[in-house]
Amino acid sequence: MEAHAVSLDNLTQRFDSFTAVDAISLSVPKGQIFGFVGPNGAGKSTTIRMLCGILPPTSGEGHVAGFSIADQPERIKENIGYMSQRFSLYEDLTVEENIAFYAGVYRLGGDKRRERSEWVIAMAGLAERRNSPAGELSGGWRQRLALGCAILHEPPIVFLDEPTSGVDPLSRRKFWELIYSMADKGVTVFVTTHYMDEAEYCDRLALIYRGELVAVGRPQELKQGRMTPGGQMPTLEDVFIGLIEERDKE
Repeated sequence: MEAHAVSLDNLTQRFDSFTAVDAISLSVPKGQIFGFVGPNGAGKSTTIRMLCGILPPTSGEGHVAGFSIADQPERIKENIGYMSQRFSLYEDLTVEENIAFYAGVYRLGGDKRRERSEWVIAMAGLAERRNSPAGELSGGWRQRLALGCAILHEPPIVFLDEPTSGVDPLSRRKFWELIYSMADKGVTVFVTTHYMDEAEYCDRLALIYRGELVAVGRPQELKQGRMTPGGQMPTLEDVFIGLIEERDKE
């Protein structure tokens, strides 16, 4: 049986009478780039926060890196990297100070700390800006610095919540090159996005709409399953719009 990095079984999150995530079940094999796709307010970020051990679920079960999100949130946090929409940086701290802060959080020391810190600076292209406040960096630089801080401790699973929102197309493309390089090394990447072109880059996708899971599959499979009567291949955006329209009619 293929080992799973992430597994959910009827995972649910309610806030009073509002159901933000409604009985989601899915699994993500190790080393896969998994896209969690849906419009703003669909429940993507709420699901990510539960998976990262930040928000306890109302009901249902979930396991990340083999640990229960309800009972072992601290063990999960030790085994994942998490990059939020706001890039998780302290804008008043310099590039080096941000890296040092996260190195302390992840308890890196000695040669390992120096090695990984220099790797982040090189990966982000910030060698000449290591003493600049993070708040003064462009969106693309801040994005790569935030990713570097999130994976400073080389976690086996990385959660990226809308990581390319608000950055230019070139920075988005470079960022996805970094995602591919992580996956090539066996890292599982769970990424949320509302960009359909980015969804094409994922190994598998899940569409969430109004807290419910609408479809799961490889991009090509999802498109082939919705071929037009004339035999034309729809775009992913066409597929998702069609699925949402069908759901709204129910």
